[in-house]
Amino acid sequence: MKSESVVVRVPGSTSNLGSGFDTLGLALQLYNQIRVSRAAKRGVQIISAISGPAQPKAAELVGEAAALFFKRTGVNQFGIAVESSGEVPIGRGLGASATLRTGVVAGLSALVYSRVNRQQVLDIVTELEGHPDNASPAILGGFTVSGRVARAVTCLRFQVSPKLKFVTLMPPFQVSTELARKLLPAKFSRADAVHGLNRAAVIAAVFASRSYEQLRGFFDDRIHQPARAKLVPGLPRIIKAGEAAGAIGGWLSGSGSSIICVTSDKTRAVADAMRREMPKADVRILRVDNEGLKVTFSRGIASRILAAQHQPG
Repeated sequence: MKSESVVVRVPGSTSNLGSGFDTLGLALQLYNQIRVSRAAKRGVQIISAISGPAQPKAAELVGEAAALFFKRTGVNQFGIAVESSGEVPIGRGLGASATLRTGVVAGLSALVYSRVNRQQVLDIVTELEGHPDNASPAILGGFTVSGRVARAVTCLRFQVSPKLKFVTLMPPFQVSTELARKLLPAKFSRADAVHGLNRAAVIAAVFASRSYEQLRGFFDDRIHQPARAKLVPGLPRIIKAGEAAGAIGGWLSGSGSSIICVTSDKTRAVADAMRREMPKADVRILRVDNEGLKVTFSRGIASRILAAQHQPG
């Protein structure tokens, strides 16, 4: 068995974008790199200190991703070593777990020279994540609208203009996705359900048509953000401050804790306004990543597997 190593660069992502719960996602130019190598011993080895998506559950996430890859592809299991580094913070609603799972699945695909394409990687990572809103943009890049039928994911992906800036406020605290989901109400009123459907549909149509100014006023979610606001003090105030400074709109990124405002101009004013509301937060001005994951062999030879199967846009 030849000793080899691959590196997978995976973009972080923001999901939901208001009312597009578990459906809408957007890749950001914020990256983690996951190195996956063949190991002499069977099983999974975590190399040194993992940064980026480092967390107590890192070994568990890697092990689950590897196990499901072998199960779904029928490839004979072999030992692997995984090392991760990068910029995507943990517990900030920017898709850290999706970057790690994607890196492992895509890396294994490259190591075995399999014919696994991005659609199959997407199906596996979505099964691991439980929903495709972070998996789709992490793998395909751009703005994504995704849903599942059984284990198969349908994803419509659209290019996003580099003129859009995503002012990302990262608070100095994490939010547990599990806790954030437990806060969601068991039932919604018909009015709130209709409102959410309307907002998600319009947001998707606007990104597809690239008429971004028409997003104004459509991020006013009633489905999950009100319940999760107690985990992110100042959430409505920070969004309003960004909008008052010129942002098109803003939302809680995933389950939090990050807050994002999108703008096509007055970027610095928006960032300053958001920072004033939470001075200890880190504020980054990001653009969209329209390429998705990239796989390279450690020898620097670009991988030819995982050919993109992008939908129109």
